[in-house]
Amino acid sequence: MNVVPKEKHTQSYHLSDIMKFLVPSLIGVFLFMVPVPYKGEMTIPVAILAKWVEGNFSSVIPTISVLFMFIATVGTIVAKIAYPSFIMNSSFLRRLFDVNGLFVVARIVGTILGAMTLWKIGPEWVWSENTGSLLLYSLIPILFSVFLFAGLFLPLLLDFGLLELCGALLTKVMRPVFKLPGRSSIDCIASWLGDGTIGVLLTNKQYEDGFYTKREAAVIGTTFSVVSITFSIVVITYMKLEHMFGAYYFTIVVAGLVAAIIMPRIPPLSKKPDTYYHEHHAPVDETVPAGYTPFQWGLKQATEVAQRNSDMGKLLKNGVQTVIDMWLGVLPVVMAIGTVALIIAETTSVFEWLGKPFVPILTLLQVPEASAAAQTMVVGFADMFLPAIIGSGIESEFTRFVIACVSVTQLIYMSEVGGLLLASKLPITFKDLVVIFLLRTLITLPIIVFIAHLIF
Repeated sequence: MNVVPKEKHTQSYHLSDIMKFLVPSLIGVFLFMVPVPYKGEMTIPVAILAKWVEGNFSSVIPTISVLFMFIATVGTIVAKIAYPSFIMNSSFLRRLFDVNGLFVVARIVGTILGAMTLWKIGPEWVWSENTGSLLLYSLIPILFSVFLFAGLFLPLLLDFGLLELCGALLTKVMRPVFKLPGRSSIDCIASWLGDGTIGVLLTNKQYEDGFYTKREAAVIGTTFSVVSITFSIVVITYMKLEHMFGAYYFTIVVAGLVAAIIMPRIPPLSKKPDTYYHEHHAPVDETVPAGYTPFQWGLKQATEVAQRNSDMGKLLKNGVQTVIDMWLGVLPVVMAIGTVALIIAETTSVFEWLGKPFVPILTLLQVPEASAAAQTMVVGFADMFLPAIIGSGIESEFTRFVIACVSVTQLIYMSEVGGLLLASKLPITFKDLVVIFLLRTLITLPIIVFIAHLIF
């Protein structure tokens, strides 16, 4: 039988077509994914811009943020009670203010807590430096600044073909290993090298645009949205182990990758449906047509996407709307969830009691001072820095090393990424976050302890 060879596809591209894809994409990669030195530390350019805004406007950002929370709450109440035509007939305003009941409550609570903290009204445990003030004066300014530049510049990473090229090239890696589409590699890298909040925003945008199913979006948002390298340095320094940063970050990467392979294959993530945000979204076809190599097909798709998105005015408008959406939609929810979680951590023994089951586990794993370390295994659910604060007084370097690694690989922190996930459109519930947090802890803890035993 004669075998007819597959016809190879050849196509030439005009330099202008390639440049429309290449230039914006490379700028996006530089802004979000290339670590650069800045004031003695490594960070990404977008974070530098955000820090500049945060540093120069730190005195007014908390007040502006509370004002945005107030606008979000009033607009939501008006939309729910009066159904005004100027909101209901505008797709942008309706998406902004016509939210479900849980977000209505979260916006109201977040605005009240924000105002109480700003003007120091009510009991001190609401607005103290370890509760409301930690959110309003430390975290909110960071989010406010990151949202500004992420919203404006994310289109460079998303809308000029880079994801299409990576999707064609990396599907054979991402699908079997992480059960994710190839284009998600950009989300994952941006999260690991950049910042978890940027990863969540990027994933949420891709999910709303119909490129990820509910399951894929949930996996990416809860599995790859790690804290930045900068914060990792802060944690290890606070633990007085900065001389071990190389071993520390190696341990984080190994434990994080193992968790990223396991988590998509077990509930609750494996139970998320492979359906899309909008019912009319068709499944994304990742098949490379006959006659194309993966690179040729990816380049073809990339140049076509870049040509469709050449209207810079429209992109700027969408970017501004994204910034406003994040400021009004996310800030009050993060303020509500983060403050409540910190109040529970600071004023009750809930996390201390929740940590009790980890005492026998840590003892079995031969971790010194297991009783003292147990609380740090769960308190990170409230805020990512609490394990370092509580664990810094532990005498054993081995135990401090384990706590530092676990606190970073847990990923779900209600004062930041957790609150952001719940405030986004991603199909994640509070119950999901609790289960994912505990599972990640149970998966990464033995790996971290094993590596620590090899190091010490």
